[in-house]
Amino acid sequence: MPRSHPPVIQGGMGVAVSSWRLANTVARSGQLGVVSGTALDGVVARTLQDGDPGGHVRRALAHFPSPTVAQRVLDTYFLEGGRPDGQPYRPHPTLTIAPSRPAIELSLAGNFAEVWLAKEGHDGVVGINFLEKIQTATLSATLGAMLAGVDYVLMGAGIPKEMPRVLTEFSAGRTGHLTIEVTNQTKRHVAALDPVTYLGDDLPELTRPDFIAIISLHVLGGYLARDPEIRPDGFVVEGPVAGGHSAPPRGKFALDEDGQPIYSPKDEADISKMVDLGLPFWLAGAWSTPERVAAAQASGARGVQCGTVFALASESGLTPALRGRLLDELAAGTLVVRNDPRASPTGFPFKVAQLDGTLSEPATYEARSRICDLGYLRAPAEREDGSIVYRCASEPVHMYERKGGDTADTVGRKCLCNALFANIGMPQVRKSGYVEEPALTLGQDLAGAQALQALHPDGWSATQVIDWLLSDAAAAR
Repeated sequence: MPRSHPPVIQGGMGVAVSSWRLANTVARSGQLGVVSGTALDGVVARTLQDGDPGGHVRRALAHFPSPTVAQRVLDTYFLEGGRPDGQPYRPHPTLTIAPSRPAIELSLAGNFAEVWLAKEGHDGVVGINFLEKIQTATLSATLGAMLAGVDYVLMGAGIPKEMPRVLTEFSAGRTGHLTIEVTNQTKRHVAALDPVTYLGDDLPELTRPDFIAIISLHVLGGYLARDPEIRPDGFVVEGPVAGGHSAPPRGKFALDEDGQPIYSPKDEADISKMVDLGLPFWLAGAWSTPERVAAAQASGARGVQCGTVFALASESGLTPALRGRLLDELAAGTLVVRNDPRASPTGFPFKVAQLDGTLSEPATYEARSRICDLGYLRAPAEREDGSIVYRCASEPVHMYERKGGDTADTVGRKCLCNALFANIGMPQVRKSGYVEEPALTLGQDLAGAQALQALHPDGWSATQVIDWLLSDAAAAR
């Protein structure tokens, strides 16, 4: 039976900003609720170390297909009553091209738990959002989400041409393969994950989710759509003002007087050419008002994907204090979101909300000692001897240099991994007493959030966002 294609996709934002609570609420409202698939191994590990308030992770893991794997994760990370104040989180294993079994099992459990909780108690549709740039996590995260019955997989920040095949392989119970981009590579590097190796006889029958590629231009849509081997089931077409990572401008890279990338009409997708592809698509980046939803549908799009209005909703994973500060700045007309070309170690421009006490402030950024202990945005590189090293432009400069990196690449880079965990109230505490600071991302178009705030000055829920976005369509019926 074909899946429904709701008119509103709730964006997959940050690390657990698009939380299972948010996605569950959106899915219950008949739209596509999406959890962020970034760093869910770390989210489940830290949630368990905080005592699993409400017992939600343990409730989800009670349904994990392999009780043995679930119990190993619980035995390793769960702390009854949570960590003592000031105690750092226990580190968890990182995912590499050939990761350890504990790393794979934690990733399977984390992605399963988030999707299972998002799908709990309703028959709506739930998706998970991945970044193509975080390739070493893709296979285990995808399998974990599929074990929970995820309905959609969405992926951006790159050209996700191998994902359709990965989903097909896993749905058939076969080994999934993914080519990993390696700097200075002299040979092809392929990651592989066999579901039977990790689940054995506990491996259930899996259903293939629909795959939605997040792109910025119709040209890439045409490239992906022309070949059945790499063709997605649909697209999200994101404009330059969308939050989080965005594609660099086409042509010569230039900055304006504020140091932000300059985009031109060449960076806007031709919607008519997207219609010609014959696949469902949604528009994102400055499409978060009832009028824009109606305009998107009139242009031939199925609907829109919205981020900022949901990131500021009460169910999002942002801490109430940070969300409150953003709403206060929005109300005062002083909220600024800057497209920082240097912040992300990926090399993609990254939208950063300017807020005192966060890494958007130069003094706060300079006060942090560079450390890379989570490693989600590390990129593999080949040494001259053929061995693989993992490096991040946000790590200590001497370490990056020692791994063959160019010092110039480290300037202005922020540790997004640690900052994004701080956004959701799980900052690492250093032995020195330093607590990791947040770095917040929103879209640069704030019209939808401003209009919602005029209607709901004390804040809003995800349900209120959906009702408002679809109000023009409802009035027309």
